[in-house]
Amino acid sequence: MTIGFRSRASRVARAPRGARAARAARLAVCCAAVCALGALAVATDPEAVGPRSGTGTQDAKAAQESPSLYGQGTQVRPRAGAPEVPQDVSAVSWLVADADSGAVLAAHDAHRRLPPASTLKTLFALTVLPGLPAGLRHTVKREELSGIGAGSSLVGVKENRTYTVADLWRGVFLSSGNDAVRVLAHLNGGWKATAEQMRAKARALGARDTHVVSPDGYDAPGQVSSAYDLAVFGRAGLRNAEFAGYCATASAKFPAGGWSYGIQNTNRLLTGAGVERYPGLIGVKNGYTTHAGNTLIAAAKRDGRTLVVTVMRPESGGGFAVYEEARSLLDWGFGAVGRVDAVGSLLPPRPAAAPEAGPASPPEVRAGSAEPAVPGWPVAGAITGAAGVGAAAVALALRLRHGRFTRG
Repeated sequence: MTIGFRSRASRVARAPRGARAARAARLAVCCAAVCALGALAVATDPEAVGPRSGTGTQDAKAAQESPSLYGQGTQVRPRAGAPEVPQDVSAVSWLVADADSGAVLAAHDAHRRLPPASTLKTLFALTVLPGLPAGLRHTVKREELSGIGAGSSLVGVKENRTYTVADLWRGVFLSSGNDAVRVLAHLNGGWKATAEQMRAKARALGARDTHVVSPDGYDAPGQVSSAYDLAVFGRAGLRNAEFAGYCATASAKFPAGGWSYGIQNTNRLLTGAGVERYPGLIGVKNGYTTHAGNTLIAAAKRDGRTLVVTVMRPESGGGFAVYEEARSLLDWGFGAVGRVDAVGSLLPPRPAAAPEAGPASPPEVRAGSAEPAVPGWPVAGAITGAAGVGAAAVALALRLRHGRFTRG
């Protein structure tokens, strides 16, 4: 015995043809509405329009950079006729790169973490310089000069004297003045805040070996960088006109109340003090502490090409060895351009793009869901498809209503 359904079916069968057509039309319109709602659901559910980019920054960087750059020892990929990498370089870590393309031409223990000394001031400048107008005048207070480490290099900033921000930056780049760094950090929001911003800037540039404790580069427990990261900072600095101008300045005048005195860049490859000046040198920064030894970022331009080298802690040759070893690496780099394959890149990591779905990919079921996701189906495609189904349903309804439907 059937309850309810048989009597209803019989009534539908006995209904006039026009009534049946009207019911069919209403049914078709309902189908169209359901399709439209489905399209809206697809459009507003990001999970339903394809897989997200799940690759993190570190994975993207690893995919971009050759694994060999993380290896120990010297990394180079010479082609036929390439010059031999200098054998007299005693530095614990070094790197040679094309500053324009970011291609690393050769390196030795490039990601070894070492104290950077004042070469860390390049990261300080990258972080702080954009937010302080060069012409801003500031009168220094006593507390702004507190905390300077014993034996620090100084440019001669004095309390109650007024300086422009440009004066202070010349004190940083030429004299490596930790007193000037202190005042600029104060103007930037404070010492600790500046250190935090520097750490964030390093991560944004893809420099993952660097940990900042003291923004001036003064020796501090846990403060490290690497030849790779310093090259990243040097390359980024050269792309900033103000930074490039300061680091290329050989000498300047520093105010001292009613008069001024001369200061000279401590980068000897730039000034030629004690060593032969390197032709085409355009900066960037040197450093020294008892814990770090000598460190240097140097950049030079020749025949329209700019190279950047980093040298960390030469183990022989005296105090000038860092400059002579940088000279050897620059000479090699200019001779090796076009004759070696890159072993890595200084470019910041690129966000990984979501993979494209193939044309015949089957629906993918997400974990914990019984409903398939649409792999890579664009929102516009979903809406267009739903609209097409809805239009077909309306057309069917109109045919039924006007009695024009025929069976095949």
